Amino acid sequence: MKAVVIRKFGPPDVMKVEEVERPAVPDSGVLVRVRYSSVNPVDWRIRNGSLKFIYGSRFPMKLGFDIAGEVEETGRSVTRFSKGDRVFGMLNYKVRGAYAEFACADENLLALIPWNIDFAEAAAIPLTGLTAFQALHYKGAMEGYDSVLINGASGGVGSFGVQIAKAAGCNVTAVCGTDHVEHVKALGADRVIDRLKQDFTKMPDKYDIIVDAVGKLTYFRVRRNLTKEGRYITTLPNKPADIACFLLLPILSFFGYRKSSAFVSVRPGGEDLSRLSLLVKEKKLAPLIDRTFDLEDVAAAHAYSETGSAKGKILIKIG
Repeated sequence: MKAVVIRKFGPPDVMKVEEVERPAVPDSGVLVRVRYSSVNPVDWRIRNGSLKFIYGSRFPMKLGFDIAGEVEETGRSVTRFSKGDRVFGMLNYKVRGAYAEFACADENLLALIPWNIDFAEAAAIPLTGLTAFQALHYKGAMEGYDSVLINGASGGVGSFGVQIAKAAGCNVTAVCGTDHVEHVKALGADRVIDRLKQDFTKMPDKYDIIVDAVGKLTYFRVRRNLTKEGRYITTLPNKPADIACFLLLPILSFFGYRKSSAFVSVRPGGEDLSRLSLLVKEKKLAPLIDRTFDLEDVAAAHAYSETGSAKGKILIKIG
């Protein structure tokens, strides 16, 4: 089968399409003929070596987490899926390998694709959709009456965050750049702030939940914009200030300090994907797709993702 492989860290052109063996199918595994995958920032951070302290540096290395396709083969103990089923999911961190004609995943990581979307739309959902869902429902303990601010609302995680919060009945404020304002309004945000014209951290408004979907903020920068028991969730705690507050806030809570801060590390899971599927079926959630590249053009897809200008997800068509 064809698959994208890297044999060293570096720029997009280190990725090569090679012939490799199909993955073996364990008893609880499902072999999927992949039709589409998608690019996530974590993919090119693995490729350029900036995450080697987490993912290692053992080559050759496979890339990609999101898959959407058809079941080709199932392990002996699999009960939830059959050959020919349309499925989608996020591969686990150790296996990866979504940029390939076939990928294998445990059945618990997959879900049936909703009847009202195609493979391309399904491939745009898993990693970013799960991140937004878990940030709001688990880390944010979102309730229907909450006021929610999503920073980076035009990206993969942010666009899902806006829709998930609206589907739960929250009042949603979205922050994005000038070029993306109309796209974000179309997602259903109650209010859109153009970050190039206004800095929401200098405004008096307060929110029950602030989700930084692009990892550009810090807790100490937004704490004045949180309500008394407000929650700040970031997808990338890349600043010493955030790491410090994760350690300090539990201690401060003993002295009546109610605000909290959390980092969301997405967990693959078919159960949460099924909950997202229900929102898709109810037309409360739809993936925002920017553009599609062929597998052979994966380097161009990564280069485009690294510009940070995509409006939604970047897809890779396979086969």
